[in-house]
Amino acid sequence: MAGPLTVGVVAETAPGERRVALVPKLAERLVKRGVRVAVEPGAGSRAGLPDALYTAAGAELAGGESGDARRSDIVLTVAPPGEEDIERLAAGTVLIGFLDPLGAPGRVEALERAGITAFAVESIPRISRAQAMDALSSQANVSGYRAALLAAQRSPRFFPMLTTAAGTVPPATVLVLGAGVAGLQALATAKRLGAQATGYDVRPEVAEQVRSVGAQWLDLGIEAIGDGGYARELTDDERAEQQRRLTEAIGGFDVVITTALVPGRTAPTLVTAEAVRGMRPGSVIVDLAGATGGNCELTEPGEDVDHDGVTISSPLNLPAGMPLHASELYARNLVELIELLVDAEGRFAIDPADEIVAGACVAGRPEEVA
Repeated sequence: MAGPLTVGVVAETAPGERRVALVPKLAERLVKRGVRVAVEPGAGSRAGLPDALYTAAGAELAGGESGDARRSDIVLTVAPPGEEDIERLAAGTVLIGFLDPLGAPGRVEALERAGITAFAVESIPRISRAQAMDALSSQANVSGYRAALLAAQRSPRFFPMLTTAAGTVPPATVLVLGAGVAGLQALATAKRLGAQATGYDVRPEVAEQVRSVGAQWLDLGIEAIGDGGYARELTDDERAEQQRRLTEAIGGFDVVITTALVPGRTAPTLVTAEAVRGMRPGSVIVDLAGATGGNCELTEPGEDVDHDGVTISSPLNLPAGMPLHASELYARNLVELIELLVDAEGRFAIDPADEIVAGACVAGRPEEVA
């Protein structure tokens, strides 16, 4: 390529999406590296980032002589592109963003047909060298934090213990199922709010991580250690025994937050209808797995429902509700990846043998990008 690259930042069009893929201070970092940054007008406005901040950082507003941001050498996105979005991309473009390659293989095929080299951030290997690029973790932190706040808002009980002239109010008891990034953040946030927090995961090695945030560990005696730091899918017998033990335990908690996901599969059912019936009126369930079916048998994705006094809330895309900091974290992830793909002169320097490149590339041939 004769000149420096152009990175295009698109305005998200998915319903409810308020994040932006690049924030001004990270745009400035790319500009200083010799990369041209083209931002669609209004791309950051819903995250509290007006166009003037981008231009002050050295970015250009796309359109007119600046061209279409979607025709850039590298296009950054938050939400996976739809069919029309893919059609607007130029052949040879490098697309980086959440692409859901396991859940939507048809999208990957469409990107292949369009001649796009696509890097899915959710496919970045979970290795030490890639930690700064781990968008799944950065956004899961936001989800876990907001899940605990949502639970406190929905609950009719105080989270902290309060001693007043009218008597002492005991702390709420919170159980978090799944001790990944979202679960640990939910536990830490619930604990900071004053609740009595307990965590559970089928991976016994995370018990110390649960305790490290000040929470207790619920040991049900079921283990399911999988590849890549994820839980494997339980066998039928293991799942039945897990549900029986969880059903007994869940009834003793005021709040249950579920975060269990298996990549590319329907979310496992952890909270059965029987378990919900065993909860006290006024109890709250916040299910973060609603987008893939939900961890609660009675979950209705995107809705708040009441079952005999138990509120089941299944928020979708919680990071979009905290767009400024979620965007800042996500943008840092993307820029770290871009800097792996681009040399000091702002030109492509992709090593297809690199473990991160090979793992994240879900469409196209990185060795052909030039």
